[in-house]
Amino acid sequence: MAGDNAKGSKPDAQPPLSLEAFDLIIFDFDGVIADSEIISLSTLKETLTEYGIDLQAQEVRSLFLGKSLSTIEAFVAEHSTTSARGFAHTWQAKLFRRFKRELSPIAEVKDFLGVLTTLNLPYCIASSGTFERISVALTAMQMTALFGNVFSAEQVEHGKPAPDLFLYAAAQVGVPPRNCLVIEDSPYGVRAAKAANMYCAGFVGGAHLRGIEDQHGEFLSQQGADLIISSYEALAPAIFRQRAKQ
Repeated sequence: MAGDNAKGSKPDAQPPLSLEAFDLIIFDFDGVIADSEIISLSTLKETLTEYGIDLQAQEVRSLFLGKSLSTIEAFVAEHSTTSARGFAHTWQAKLFRRFKRELSPIAEVKDFLGVLTTLNLPYCIASSGTFERISVALTAMQMTALFGNVFSAEQVEHGKPAPDLFLYAAAQVGVPPRNCLVIEDSPYGVRAAKAANMYCAGFVGGAHLRGIEDQHGEFLSQQGADLIISSYEALAPAIFRQRAKQ
């Protein structure tokens, strides 16, 4: 098992992990595979305003980055100045339209999946998003065929920061939690990974974190992230570069 690196270091300042130390790589989805958070948070802010909840963009990110739809719905039901009926449908309709037009994968993620395939190292998605959201996004990015194992917070009682989803994913694939590496961009996801007794790499390479990578990386370290990275090459530099030359 790979050892912990110093917390609070700047992204990519730590030595790379030995990926062979793990038996399963668990990816969060939004902001880790799909570069979707700018679209997601902006459409969420817009829809919240329609329901009488006026929040600044930073507040929306702080409150909801990494949270499940059911958690957001509960917040709307509590704070909306109008009826919360139809919130999920209204938001997701906006979101999915923009996904289909604009969504792209996180830089280098497809190459990194190729590295994992080269190493014969299993991987999966474990997302707070619904299966519908994940499916729409994967289709928009033409990545559906790359993921045989996809898990959603819809399958467990408690979403992140509870460990339920990560533990469920590991159990379904048949890997002990201590042998899993989780890649997460949200504080709730990091806390969930550590509660599940998994090694966690905090990822700060999404477009929604541009300009605040160091600040967000420090925050993820405070939540328990063992490693902070700003690109996928940092997880397997030699193999990554070798594949890129092929």
